[in-house]
Amino acid sequence: MKIAGILLVIAGVAAILCGESSFTTHMDIPDMGLIQLDDSVSYTMGISPVLGIAGIAAGFRLIFFSKKQHG
Repeated sequence: MKIAGILLVIAGVAAILCGESSFTTHMDIPDMGLIQLDDSVSYTMGISPVLGIAGIAAGFRLIFFSKKQHG
């Protein structure tokens, strides 16, 4: 559980620092001879800082309040 908590904290900090993510999709278009077409669309997705803070809080909760498992 502590590993999951650490990963949540890292993801939360990254979400706060980056703020947004962008990606581009390319669609296949048939070749029209001499005419070359490019159908690429760029998307930008904003990440709310509230989600980053929630991830950090959940991560710290997992780190500090997880029960030790005795094997």
